[in-house]
Amino acid sequence: MSIPARALLRIAAEEWVPWTKIDVQENGTVGILGPMAHLLDIFADKLNFDYELVRPSDRVWGGPQSDGSWTGMLGMLQRQEVEFAIGPFGVTALRETVCDFSDPVYSENNAILMVRPTLQNDFTGFVKPFTIKTWVWTLVSLVTVVVMMALVVKAEARVFTSQTRHVLSKAAMWGVKTLTQESSEWLPKNDGGRLIVTTWLLASLVFMTSYGGILTAMLTVPRVTIPINSLADLVSQTDLPWRLEAGSMMFQYFKESQDEVRQKVFTEVAGTFPDCWAARKAIANGEFAAICDRTTMKKAMSWDFSTSGQCHLYISSENVYSNAIISMAFKNNSTYLSDANRIIRTVKESGILDKWLAAEITNTTQCLRPPTSDRGNAVAALNVDVMAGPFLVLVGGLTVGLLVFLSELTAWSLCGLDK
Repeated sequence: MSIPARALLRIAAEEWVPWTKIDVQENGTVGILGPMAHLLDIFADKLNFDYELVRPSDRVWGGPQSDGSWTGMLGMLQRQEVEFAIGPFGVTALRETVCDFSDPVYSENNAILMVRPTLQNDFTGFVKPFTIKTWVWTLVSLVTVVVMMALVVKAEARVFTSQTRHVLSKAAMWGVKTLTQESSEWLPKNDGGRLIVTTWLLASLVFMTSYGGILTAMLTVPRVTIPINSLADLVSQTDLPWRLEAGSMMFQYFKESQDEVRQKVFTEVAGTFPDCWAARKAIANGEFAAICDRTTMKKAMSWDFSTSGQCHLYISSENVYSNAIISMAFKNNSTYLSDANRIIRTVKESGILDKWLAAEITNTTQCLRPPTSDRGNAVAALNVDVMAGPFLVLVGGLTVGLLVFLSELTAWSLCGLDK
């Protein structure tokens, strides 16, 4: 009995870490590593074929062109230059017009990958315990109390025929001292004024106790601002440009979307990049944000923590696209599709695929924690950056005081010369 000859198949492959890692040998032969490489070896063994891997000349998964042809690996399938493409591919209705997809290999979510937000010190933080509206109302309260105090004291002086001098300035100084928890020697002599004193003492106590407590918490617990956590955040900011993966499902998705925010993602994009794995260093350096699948982003985080011992990447909490089906792509009417589906189902149901994927992604637990967890014990020593605001106010006050003194000295000198 003769053994059937093994067929030699041409199979398209391109890099999508961690699923597929291209390995080019010294003689130019293309090989692959990763979960899809393991799956391809099972195909070759069970379906009795040898294979030659071929990379698309443009190094992309593929998209439609104006003349009806397709680029990338999907174009190779459309022209039937290969039996199938290892991918995996995001399945869309448009892509199904040029190839047959296998049973789902995985369900993927896409999000935004960017440089990790860090702990920030705000030199204006000493005014942040209150909102602007609260500060305005506090100032209005102070002015109101001072004016009422002056009016009441003057009125009571007329009633009780007592002498008053510089009431407004004394009331203003008393109001400010009380607000800043300082004692004052001057007080109204009669009950009406003293009732206002009591009211303002209670109010200022609440104001300054609240301010001091919140300020202490804000200064000793540095804040972490996460500027981008959704597509709406991405398109509404201008500090960090973003790019899309060339020839990917998400590129086509944003290009065809009628949603206003998603249209803006495409029209204001700062360019494209080959793939998220190749762009991981640029993203970690804060050069741009990228829209990628979460599996690749976790692999990039794993690489980052393993090589540096730190976390430089952050994944947005909101998905850009949820539950995208990814599959292998076969040329239309391929005789290998049904058997390939049977193998894919077996590998998934046995948990082997998850095991392969888990082996590629390690050391991500620390980096998947929110940036707020980077505060450690949540208490930090106050450095110069934190206290820069109060120091600037002090320097400004001293400068103004010196200028006033010099102007007074100049005026006194001129008066002396005149005499």
